[in-house]
Amino acid sequence: MIKKILTLSMISFLLWSCNNTTNTSKDANSADTTDTLEEYVPIDATGDTTDMHNARNSLDVEGTYKGVLPCADCEGIETEIELKDSVYIKRTKYLGKGDGKVDEEKGSFEWVDGSTIELEGIEGASNKYFVGENTLTHLDMEGNKVTGELADHYILKK
Repeated sequence: MIKKILTLSMISFLLWSCNNTTNTSKDANSADTTDTLEEYVPIDATGDTTDMHNARNSLDVEGTYKGVLPCADCEGIETEIELKDSVYIKRTKYLGKGDGKVDEEKGSFEWVDGSTIELEGIEGASNKYFVGENTLTHLDMEGNKVTGELADHYILKK
């Protein structure tokens, strides 16, 4: 009987001491284990903090994007851009003008930065697109987003 009482006492003591240690592991001298975002923001060679997440490494850019871009002398330019393995196929059709012929251009695309691609081989027109989640936004000749009331018409959707 004494052996049983001693065994139960020892087990109780061990369970209590393990539980007590866990609860008191954070005292005034121990560091808080709660991490902050600042601890994980990388610093580049110039000392600036940079965000490593961008469209290039975070989004699935491959796919087919469609939309109707504004046109100065027609109803719009029906545009389809297919991206796969750094290659593009761009199909355009001028609505309300001409014979309805679809023009097709092919080539490679390159990343200008972490969020913008450039379609190679297109001359005399803007060939840069901002990559968003399931969208490509057609940029102006200087590589800026178009603003104003027509801004939403420059977005091609997957």
